[in-house]
Amino acid sequence: MVLFPNCKINLGLNIIGKRPDGYHNLETVFFPVNIQDALEVIKSDNTKDEVDISLSGVSIKGNHEDNLCFKAFALLKKDFPQLPAIMVHLHKTIPTGSGLGGGSANGASMLKLLNQKFALGLSTEQLLNYALQLGSDCPFFIINKPCFATGRGELLEPVSIDLSGYKFVFIIPDIHVSTSEAFSLIKFSLHSKSVKQVIRQPIETWKKELRNDFEEPVFEKYPELKSIKAKMYESGAIYASMSGSGGTVYGMFRKETEFQNDFPETYFVKELISEL
Repeated sequence: MVLFPNCKINLGLNIIGKRPDGYHNLETVFFPVNIQDALEVIKSDNTKDEVDISLSGVSIKGNHEDNLCFKAFALLKKDFPQLPAIMVHLHKTIPTGSGLGGGSANGASMLKLLNQKFALGLSTEQLLNYALQLGSDCPFFIINKPCFATGRGELLEPVSIDLSGYKFVFIIPDIHVSTSEAFSLIKFSLHSKSVKQVIRQPIETWKKELRNDFEEPVFEKYPELKSIKAKMYESGAIYASMSGSGGTVYGMFRKETEFQNDFPETYFVKELISEL
């Protein structure tokens, strides 16, 4: 059985404050994007290893045990000991450490795939609870529709946004921004409007009012990202932003706008038309 986990972008990201548990309260809109990995699971006759993971495509750092697909299986195995040994193949297309949530998408998709393939009978609410144990933005990928997110990113409210008339351009240089480092650089400030208010306004107002609080400190440390955002606007973007804590910078353009790609070959560059 195969699923194709897609990534997401953040439309605005306000950091509200630090919580007693060490996490941060935030608000953002998660918006699904059709850049996909491929995740396949088959039953295995291997009695030694419960999960045998093979990888291809974009390289992933760390041990297999750190992979959220592995952790998703282990999480369900505790409550469903009848789960058989499996072979997993993950083909990565979504760049890692880019603020697009590819790892979270893989983990959430693994939960959904195991639920379907082995008829576990888990409800959406139960899948959301398991996903939250994997990571703060994993629950979004269970719903996988535009959502206003609050709390750590796990409190989700579906929102209606029509971006079907626009083209997205994604630029990702070879810069890995650590999420923990990005949070440590945050300087809290007041927000006159919530993200939910701003995304209901005409898109032409987003440039001035839809902020990502990570941008200022991350751009200061990685000015290359700031330059990419400026190039987006020079090229005719209606709105441009960093996604999450970086290092993806995306721009929204009208479909007919031609984007001149003169970035180095080492950059990941992708254009696609929004389907939502």
